[in-house]
Amino acid sequence: MKYIILIGDGMGDFPLKELKGKTPLEEALTPGMDFIAQHGVLGLVRTIPSGMEPGSDVANLALLGYRPEEQYTGRGPIEAASLGITMRPEDVAFRCNLVTLKRQDDRLVMYDYSAGHISTEEAHVLIKDLNDHLASDKLFLHPGKSYRHILIWRGGPEGIKTYPPHDLLGRDIYEAWLVYENEPILRDFLIKAMAFLERHPINRKRREEGKVPANALWPWGQGRMPRIEPFVEKWGLEGAVVAAVDLIRGLGVLAKLKIIDVPGATGYLDTNYEGKALAAVSALKEGADFVFVHVEAPDEASHEGSLELKIRAIQDFDRYVVRTVLEEAAAQIGDFRLLVATDHLTPISLRTHASKPVPFAIYDSRDPEVKRSAGFNEKSAAETGLFFETGEKLMAHFLEREPNLPEE
Repeated sequence: MKYIILIGDGMGDFPLKELKGKTPLEEALTPGMDFIAQHGVLGLVRTIPSGMEPGSDVANLALLGYRPEEQYTGRGPIEAASLGITMRPEDVAFRCNLVTLKRQDDRLVMYDYSAGHISTEEAHVLIKDLNDHLASDKLFLHPGKSYRHILIWRGGPEGIKTYPPHDLLGRDIYEAWLVYENEPILRDFLIKAMAFLERHPINRKRREEGKVPANALWPWGQGRMPRIEPFVEKWGLEGAVVAAVDLIRGLGVLAKLKIIDVPGATGYLDTNYEGKALAAVSALKEGADFVFVHVEAPDEASHEGSLELKIRAIQDFDRYVVRTVLEEAAAQIGDFRLLVATDHLTPISLRTHASKPVPFAIYDSRDPEVKRSAGFNEKSAAETGLFFETGEKLMAHFLEREPNLPEE
């Protein structure tokens, strides 16, 4: 038996007036996910434990069958693991965005959390030059992809309250910036970075081309390196991760899952959807028992507040990932169980994450009978009455086994 999990990041949403009370999942054409919902098990799962922030880090850790409330320390160290960054026990890793800040009257607002989805090539030049001019034995940067990078603070504090830049879109950053004002070493680093980025040739060129500049760094999601037991020890299966973003790849590294690189996988709407699907099936054919496939595009469209792009991303995920995996798995790997889900809601109206339970559906190739007419969406999932309180319980149901729990 082979096991496949397909995650469309941020697909879930609230009912929208523009869609006459429907959600994007209800509006989108998704025959692949609808097939799974109609021929399998459909329900809701809570991926964000009570009191925790509704981020992709927490949600995907839960969907991998772990307990975020016990093992999560922050987003930064997870992404640092993906990049192979060696951290000392006292080190703190921040996820660090290249962002665009813009002055509006007497306010400084978060104009773009991604600096216009700056290219990785441009970003790497900026990060290298920032390190050359500002890095010290206390603070230094590691380049990631596009706008996503890592800031390491040797011996830094992990308990400060930072704010994700996508939660501040269009808002005055004054209160969020006070966090950095209270940490002089970090504050001075960020102020000097702004001055340096403002006059950098790459940003001058971006302005000339009508693009927004990457004129500031925004560190958040900090923590020390967590300890997560290998997936094979907890669930008894060897597995792999197919993902473009460092967050999900980092979870895979920490869980000792194989990380599969896919050419053209970007973490945005132009990603190589079909390449990810085919890579997942190939991993199963080559011996993996389990594969976790993550697609970021719906979440990015939600953060941009674009209903059109979100529906397109959902439909592309369905056509090129879900349907491709269904077709290829049926043709090439024999018996399999496939779970499709969103990790969290990313409502268009909020342009950030929400912590409500999310829909999932499970298809078992051994039991292909039609069970319902409703498709894959939030409303249909709620109407089944099936609910898992944690991702760990959903994983146990999906894998048809109980986890190997560590001794007390």
